[in-house]
Amino acid sequence: MHRYLRPRIIKPVRRALAQLAPKPCYFPQTVVSTLPSGFRVATENTDFPTATIGVWIDAGSRYENDLNNGTAHFLEHMAFKGTPSRTRNSLELEVENMGAHLNAYTSREQTVYYAKCFSEHLEDSVNILADILLNSKLDKRDIEAERGVILREMEEVEQNLQEVVFDHLHTGTFQGNPLSMTILGPVKNINTINQADLKNYINTHYRSGRMLLAAAGGVNHDEVVRLAEKYFGGLQHGDASAEFVPAVYTPCEINMPIDGMDFCYGALVTEGVSWTHEDNLTLMVANTLMGEYDRTRGFGVNAPSRLALKVGRQRGVQSFQAFNTCYKETGLVGIYFVVEGNSAVQFIDAVTEEWKWLAENVDAATVERAKRSLLTNLLLMLDGSTPICEDIGRQILCYGRRIPVPELEYRINAISVNRIRDVCRRIFVEGRVSTTVVGDTAMWPTNEQIQAKLR
Repeated sequence: MHRYLRPRIIKPVRRALAQLAPKPCYFPQTVVSTLPSGFRVATENTDFPTATIGVWIDAGSRYENDLNNGTAHFLEHMAFKGTPSRTRNSLELEVENMGAHLNAYTSREQTVYYAKCFSEHLEDSVNILADILLNSKLDKRDIEAERGVILREMEEVEQNLQEVVFDHLHTGTFQGNPLSMTILGPVKNINTINQADLKNYINTHYRSGRMLLAAAGGVNHDEVVRLAEKYFGGLQHGDASAEFVPAVYTPCEINMPIDGMDFCYGALVTEGVSWTHEDNLTLMVANTLMGEYDRTRGFGVNAPSRLALKVGRQRGVQSFQAFNTCYKETGLVGIYFVVEGNSAVQFIDAVTEEWKWLAENVDAATVERAKRSLLTNLLLMLDGSTPICEDIGRQILCYGRRIPVPELEYRINAISVNRIRDVCRRIFVEGRVSTTVVGDTAMWPTNEQIQAKLR
């Protein structure tokens, strides 16, 4: 083209185009160090005035047995009862004076103790975490008092039918394996767990190779490493990995009718995949496509899914939520629901039709929208130092590393419509279904009948 015929871009337009040009995104780096003992330290500095720092332990209820099931959760309760250098009252006062927040939780695979504090109190928080983890008095009087607290917590859990459904679902699908046991444990164990049981669990599982100090917010990695060496340098070495017992998925059919109930609470699942399985992200996209619905509040955070629009026109469906629960070697993927008993068959028809649609007819445009929604939801969950810290701790224990956001985005974008169809066919259509239902279950179909709808 002649130089006088080339389009000329005047300066204001050039500036506007420059502003529209894609700019590199900055994602703080997760820095990981491993001490000689095997104890890991992972941090992400976001320059906040506050920080969250916590200890993630690769131990939960699945590392227990029939005799000590409930010990990990019991220990969580005992951690805040005092140490030789801090009484319960002085611990609470110290945390309050710092303007900090101290908390803990137990799951089937992990136990977590963490503190949210001002960055200037980071060392004080690590000091407290190390003290309550490694030096709890485990006083016999406190143990006796805490039994009642845990039993009351169990009563509350038994009133939460979603918890009831998932506990029985795990009991059925992973029968004979510690993964089938509840986090709180049975009443018999809660009444008999003693100081020796608690100390034995600490000595067995609270080891350097199974623990991680994670921090996010206004933190300096080298400083956190120094604190880890100072306060966790005396941990027992090793990881006791030989105690892990792989679980095997076994289809279950649990029907628990309760007279006088208007609704059927339940879960319909097939075997999912582990945290590290190559199909995990694909199932997360499928999970987004199935969506959620609650008659009292609408369709949830995303645009309504096909299933949500369909059941929204059915009078008997109160709510549903698709889920993808992963463990180290297996998983459960499916849908939790609350429906009127006489609407159960109609609801199952809708779910199985969606599973077959995902396996056979889902289109590329719909998959692309689901991928964008999934990535957006994952990033929105990382709002603040505490969810970032939790993400760091969980990912390093589950994956052995923190997956950078650009890599996560790349892997999600690489999922094709054919891959969605292939994975959903293998998992949902060809998979073996399991069901657990509680309440008005008279009209609930058998597993064999449900399986026939998928053929």
